[in-house]
Amino acid sequence: MRFLPLLSSGLEAAPWLGFHDAELEWDGSLGGGWTDAVRRGFGVHALHLAAGPWKDPLLESAVAALGTRLGIDFLVLKADAPSTRWGKARFFGILEALLEAATPMGVKIVLRPAPGSVAALLALLRESKADGVGFCWDEGLGAELDPMADRLRCAVGSATVDPGPLQHWGYRWNMAIPGSDPARLRAVLETLQTKHPAVLFPAEMPTHALGRPVVPDPEVSLGRIWNREEP
Repeated sequence: MRFLPLLSSGLEAAPWLGFHDAELEWDGSLGGGWTDAVRRGFGVHALHLAAGPWKDPLLESAVAALGTRLGIDFLVLKADAPSTRWGKARFFGILEALLEAATPMGVKIVLRPAPGSVAALLALLRESKADGVGFCWDEGLGAELDPMADRLRCAVGSATVDPGPLQHWGYRWNMAIPGSDPARLRAVLETLQTKHPAVLFPAEMPTHALGRPVVPDPEVSLGRIWNREEP
């Protein structure tokens, strides 16, 4: 697991270039230097949209974020499960429009569920056959991780985050930590990286579709470094 900065998109890029990678919270504007930084190899892996009703303004904000052309992997939207017929119709309509806009750009749509909404959102995605839509974990979800564990694409934490549940399931991608001061955030990220080293496999391996447990192949070598052959 990598711990990365989660920054307001309106911040200037220059103070953050030493981190090499980051995720941005879209505030409706893009600070100076981000486009050039991406051209030089800086990775902006995700854009996170602010919470809001699933209506036209959210769609317009998402399209504006995609228009930054930062080469992101994921567009993250906070979502609660709609409970009414019209709410579901709006949800499906906006989700379809987002997929049509993002897919040609190679961007995946990711939902950051409100606490208590994971099961209902999963049911809606199955209903719409939106198998490519992923989830973003945060500390408010707790035990709700399990149903969406195989669809996790990113995560958001804090300086005191406990990534144990994610590590239990073998999650080894990015966890974004909010901050606005480069020196302070660097210290936080280094502490987290030292305290929570990467994991290679989940603590409990999933079950194969035929009913057999999935286990690592002992004949597969992960290389000398992983096999501890290097000093």
